[in-house]
Amino acid sequence: MTTATTTDTTAAAATDTTAATTDTALAAPGLPPSARVQVETDTGWTTVCEVGDLLPGRGVAALLPDGTQIAVFLDRTGGAHAIANRDPFTGAYVLSRGLLGSAQGRPFVASPLLKQRFDLASGRCLDDDAVTVRAYAVRVG
Repeated sequence: MTTATTTDTTAAAATDTTAATTDTALAAPGLPPSARVQVETDTGWTTVCEVGDLLPGRGVAALLPDGTQIAVFLDRTGGAHAIANRDPFTGAYVLSRGLLGSAQGRPFVASPLLKQRFDLASGRCLDDDAVTVRAYAVRVG
């Protein structure tokens, strides 16, 4: 488990050993592996991990200070995204283990269980308009 601390808040990012890297070739293009990935919560910006903890096309789960689980992704173009980790169709906290893709130029994650796709910018389910997950603003720096 990787624990990241800022002067404002602290969050823990859970990564498996295959997702962690310090190789700049695997980090977001143009960003050092030590660049912080932060999400905006109701209480402000929270650091959840470093760019080097993410692999393009893969996700990690992170625990926010209030106990909320989120899924953090680095898409293949280097864009960082965060959504709620709970799959609303099954109740399982698995979206961080989903497969990344794109539809009409917008990145999505497909749940590893029932394969519903969630837009990473809005949280909207692309397969059921009545369902959404929370999407978080993300900044890297």
